[in-house]
Amino acid sequence: MGRFTKVSEDAFDELQLDAGVLLSTFDPANPVEPTSEQIIAVTTGGISITCTPTYSDFGEDVDNVPNNMKEFKHLDGWECTMGFSDLKFNGDNTAISLGAADKTSGTGYTKVVPRRNLNQSDFKDEIWWVGDKANGGAYAVCLLNALSNEGLSIQTSKNGKGTNAVTLMGHVSINAQDAMPMEFYEIDASSGSATVTYTAVSPVGTENPSEEGWYVLSGNRYVLATDTTVDSNKTYYEATANT
Repeated sequence: MGRFTKVSEDAFDELQLDAGVLLSTFDPANPVEPTSEQIIAVTTGGISITCTPTYSDFGEDVDNVPNNMKEFKHLDGWECTMGFSDLKFNGDNTAISLGAADKTSGTGYTKVVPRRNLNQSDFKDEIWWVGDKANGGAYAVCLLNALSNEGLSIQTSKNGKGTNAVTLMGHVSINAQDAMPMEFYEIDASSGSATVTYTAVSPVGTENPSEEGWYVLSGNRYVLATDTTVDSNKTYYEATANT
């Protein structure tokens, strides 16, 4: 074996394994196994994630300045995307694919219609991709202010499954103009061992499905799923993670 025919000792530990999963919510400080409700797509062919900078060369038209002189380089911005082929055909995923769209329910059906105008509510605050690492840890990518920028593209096949090609693009917000639209997390194998305790609080907000067995009220406030309405006579709880 030659001197440079070697691999780093941590090579296996740093491998990313399998396709990973797309989630609507994820906490990298407490990376517990996701619930079914958090998984937003059933994918085929893996997930394509890109984060590409765009530069300008302010010296390209200046006499006697060589092209790509580093002192004249200007970063214009970042184009960050997540692309995937979705096998999940339902109203929610159709609306995500279209971007600007409205979803309504009828008797026995759900209707999704593209909209003429874009609403701020069409942007998803966060879309997460999380994948396992060989060392038992994880690698996660968060796309911020995500919106489908290529629309819906359905492909069917004989004796096969239909697919919908989706590309979500991250966007900068006027409320956080220095926050770029993609974040990356390397998660240790020891993370995710936090326990959750529940402290009684007053009822706030309305219920929406959350983790199995609980309904979220507002923020970290939960109620047992057996309680179907907000009632001041019932006991509610605030979830707190303890590492």
